[in-house]
Amino acid sequence: MAQSIPLAPSKTTETLSNGRTKGASDHASQHAAALEQKIRNKTAKIGVIGLGYVGLPLAIEFARKGFETVGIDLDRTKISSLQKGKNYIQDIPDAHVADVVNNGSFRAQADYSNARTLDAIYICVPTPFTTNKDPDITYITSAVEELAKELRDGQLIILKSTTFPNTTEGTVQPILEATGKKVGEDFFLAFSPERIDPGNQKWTTANTPIVVGGVTPACTRLAVLANEQIIEHVIAVTSPKVAEMEKLLENIFRSVNIALVNELAKLCDRMGGISMWEVVDAAATKPFGYMPFYPGPGIGGHCILIDPYYLSWQARAYDFETNFITLAAETNESMPFYVKDLVFKAIADQPIRLRDANILVLGVAFKRDVDDTRHSPAIRVMEILMQEGVSQISYCDPFVEKLWVSGRTFEAQTLDEQTLEAANVIIITTDHTQWDYEFIARHSTALIDTRNATKHVNDPKLRAKIQLLGSGKAAHLP
Repeated sequence: MAQSIPLAPSKTTETLSNGRTKGASDHASQHAAALEQKIRNKTAKIGVIGLGYVGLPLAIEFARKGFETVGIDLDRTKISSLQKGKNYIQDIPDAHVADVVNNGSFRAQADYSNARTLDAIYICVPTPFTTNKDPDITYITSAVEELAKELRDGQLIILKSTTFPNTTEGTVQPILEATGKKVGEDFFLAFSPERIDPGNQKWTTANTPIVVGGVTPACTRLAVLANEQIIEHVIAVTSPKVAEMEKLLENIFRSVNIALVNELAKLCDRMGGISMWEVVDAAATKPFGYMPFYPGPGIGGHCILIDPYYLSWQARAYDFETNFITLAAETNESMPFYVKDLVFKAIADQPIRLRDANILVLGVAFKRDVDDTRHSPAIRVMEILMQEGVSQISYCDPFVEKLWVSGRTFEAQTLDEQTLEAANVIIITTDHTQWDYEFIARHSTALIDTRNATKHVNDPKLRAKIQLLGSGKAAHLP
C-alpha cells in the first residue's frame, strides 16, 4: 500500500500564506474528511468518463466492489449495449457486466447530467495525436469543461488518460478553478495513469500496481484511497507531473528497445547469415542487466506509438530536442515499409504483376489473441500496399470481423486451404496462438513471417517458402 499522506490540516487562527482564510482551510479539511468517510464505507458514488479499454474495466471493478457507479460515454452505441448488460471489451467477463447492470450498481449514460452527484470521477478519454504528430487533448478539455458545469464542493477528479507533463495542473486545474473553486480546498485533483495490457490474463485492473500524484497532499491521499478500493497496490508520488512523466517513460522505454531490435533485424537481413531472433534468445540467457525485446512489423496499440511524440512536442517548448526518442519512434514507424519491401521481393519471384497479386494478411489486431486494432501495424502495411497499387488484399483474424482501411471495408476470411492457396503472398502480421502455422506454411506459395510465428515449422520444404523478418535471409533488401 502507499505511504499514508495526511489530509489538509485544520487551521483555526491565522490567514494562510496563499491568502485563503482559516475558515477556508477548515472547510477543506471537512470536505476531505467527508469524502474519505464516503469512500471507506462505500457510499461514495463513482463516475467514469470514457468507457473504452481503460474506463469500462475500471467502472466494472468499482461496481463489483459495491460502489454505485455511473459510466459516461458519448458513443451511444456503447451506452445502448451496456444498458442491455452486453459487454464489448474482451478483457472483462461478459457475466461481470451483466451482473452489475442487473443489480443496479452500474449504469451507463451518454451525457453529463447529474455529474454533480458523483463523488469521485475518473477521466479515461482518448488522447490521440494530429496528422502532424502534435498532441490532441481536446477529449480531455471537453470532458473537464463539461465537469466544470457540474462541479460541486468535495468532489475528487482523477485524470487517467495518457498525456504530457503539466496537463493536470496546467490544463485541467485552470478549467475547474475558473468556476471559483480552489483545488485542494473545494475539490481535489490527481493524475493516475492507466496500465492496461489487452489480452493479459495475469495482470488485470485489480492486481496491476498503479501510480498516483495529486496536486496537494490531500488530493493525493484521497486519490490513493479511492484507487485502493479496487487495486491491490497504489504508489503515491509527489505530483501529477511525476506521474505524467513516469507513464511516458514506461512506454518510451518499450519504444526505444523495440526500435533497437527492429534496426538490428534489418541489419541482420542486410548482412545475411545472422538471425536476430536467435541473437535475442541468446542474449536473454543473461540473468541480469538485460530484458528481451523482439522485432516485428511495427508497433501498435494506443500508448507506445503516441507517447514519444507527446514528449518530443513538449520538449520543444523548452528548446530541447528528444533526438534519441524521436529516432526510435521513426525507426518503428519504418517497419511497415520494410514489410512492404519483403512483399515486393516475394512477388518479384513469381510470374505475376504487382497489381494482379493476391495478398493475404494474417492477423490485423495490434497484438496476439486480442481484438484491439488501434494503430495496428497490419493496417499500416495494408495502407502502404494499397497506395502502391495492390488492390487484391484480404485478411484473416478470428478476433476482428470487419476492418476499415483507407475508405475500404474488409471482412475477415475463413482460414482454410482455399483461402491460403489463393494468395500469392501471405503475411503473418499478428501471431494468434490458435492458428496452426505448419498448416499455413504447407498451403502457402510465399509466406512472410514478421513475428517468428513459424519457429516450430522444421520441414525444409516448408521453411523454403518462409521469409522471416530479421532472419538474415534477405541480404539484398535496402
